[in-house]
Amino acid sequence: MSACLCSVEFSALHPIAKPKEKKRKTKQNNDFDLIEGELMGYCGCFGPRKKGDKLGIEDKSRYAEEPVKQESSPQKVQTNADIKAQIFTFQDLSNATNKFREERFIGRGGFGAVYRGKLESTGQVVAIKQLDHSGFQGEKEFLVEVLMLSLMYHSNLVKLIGYCAEEDQRLLVYEYMPLGSLEDHLLDIRPDQEPLDWNTRMMIAAGSAKGLAYLHNEADPPVIYRDLKSANILLGDDFHPKLSDFGLAKFGPTGDKSHVSTRVMGTHGYCAPEYAKTGKLTTKSDIFSFGVVLLEILTGQPAMDETRGRERMLVDWARTRFKDKNCISLLADPLLKGGFSESIFKKVLEVAFMCTNENPALRPSIKDAVRALDYLASHRYEPNETKKVRIKEPEEHSSPNEKLNMLDKDLERERAVAEAKLWGETLREQRLQNVQNNQDVLDSWANKIHHG
Repeated sequence: MSACLCSVEFSALHPIAKPKEKKRKTKQNNDFDLIEGELMGYCGCFGPRKKGDKLGIEDKSRYAEEPVKQESSPQKVQTNADIKAQIFTFQDLSNATNKFREERFIGRGGFGAVYRGKLESTGQVVAIKQLDHSGFQGEKEFLVEVLMLSLMYHSNLVKLIGYCAEEDQRLLVYEYMPLGSLEDHLLDIRPDQEPLDWNTRMMIAAGSAKGLAYLHNEADPPVIYRDLKSANILLGDDFHPKLSDFGLAKFGPTGDKSHVSTRVMGTHGYCAPEYAKTGKLTTKSDIFSFGVVLLEILTGQPAMDETRGRERMLVDWARTRFKDKNCISLLADPLLKGGFSESIFKKVLEVAFMCTNENPALRPSIKDAVRALDYLASHRYEPNETKKVRIKEPEEHSSPNEKLNMLDKDLERERAVAEAKLWGETLREQRLQNVQNNQDVLDSWANKIHHG
C-alpha cells in the first residue's frame, strides 16, 4: 500500500501562532520547514509553490474543509491510506492518564515518557508518549513520526491513534501493546516471567522482517527505519510483533541516487559500520540492524555490552564463537534450554551473519530474509521429535541470494528425500507382491501340467 503525502494536514501540526503577528524564525519553525520541503520533493500533487507561499496556518483552508480549532473533542485527519489520526487536546490526554500519574507510567524512550491511558471518548486503552523537551528527540522527530504513521499501515507496524500539538505540548497516542517490547522478554526478564520459546522467537523474527519489508518495498517513497532494535519491536496479543518509534525514519534514495546523506543517528550496537563512518544511509543499513536483532533473539545477549571487553559488540562476540565446533552450545540462549532444532538454529544464524556482513553489498535484501525466515519458522520445533536432519552448509564464497536459496533448497530436499523413501518402499512392496503373484501363477500351471 502506498499513500501520497499531500493528504496530511501539515497546518494542524504547526505550533499555534497569533494572526498578523510577525515572529522571528526559530529553530522549531526551521525544522517544520525543512521537513515540509523534503516532503514536497516527493509529492507532485502539492505542485510548485510561489515564492513566499508558505504552507502554514494562514493557508490551511487549501488543505482542510474547516480551520483547526482547539476543542475538547478530538478531530479527524483523513489520509489517502484511509487512516484517521485523531487530534487530541492536552486535557483529553491528561484525563486519559489521570493527570499522568506515576502508576500509569510504563516506560521511557528517546522521545520521552510513555503512559498507559484510557480515552474518555471511546474507552479504548492506549499508550501515550509525551515529548521530553530536554531529551534526545524533539519537534522534528515528532512531526516525522506523525507523518510516517499517518501514511502507512501494516499489520507489523504499530498503529497511531492520534496526537496532541497544543502550544508547546507534543504527545503521540498509539494502540496499546500489552506484552511490552521484545527487549523486555530477552534481556530484562523478571524472575516470575516465562522466557520466549523457540517457536515464538521465530514468529517474532519473521513478523518483524515483514514490517521492515513493507517500509523498504511497499511504502512510496521507500522508508529507511534507522532505529531498528529489540526495544522498538512491541508485542501484542499472542506475541504479534510490530515496529514502533519512527522519529528517526528517513525517506530512502530515489531515482539514480544510491544513498541518503544524513547525520549519524541510531543506537550503539545496531548501527551499520559504513553508516556510522560516512553518514551514507541505505536500506542495507536497516538490514544490518535487523541482523543484530536476530542475534539477540538467538543468543539472549544485548547488542552492546561493555563487560565483554573487545567483543562488546554482539556481532563480534557471536562471530568469534561461531568458529568453534561447539558453537551452538556457546551461542544459544541458555533460557531456551536446548528446546530447538540445531539444524534450524544454524540456518537462522546464517541469515543473521549474512545480514551483518561488513560489506553492505553482500547483505541480502529484506525480501530474501523474509522468505528464508518464513520457511524456517514453518519448521516448528516439536519437543518429542528426536530425529535431527543434517543440512549441508552453504559454500564459503556463495552470494547472499545463493545462500538464502540454499536454505530453502536444503529444507525442501529433506521433504523430497522423505517422499522418495516412502515411494521406494511402496514400489518395493508392489514388486514383491507382483513376484509372489507370478510365482503363484507358475505353480498353478506346473500343477496342471503335472496332473494333466
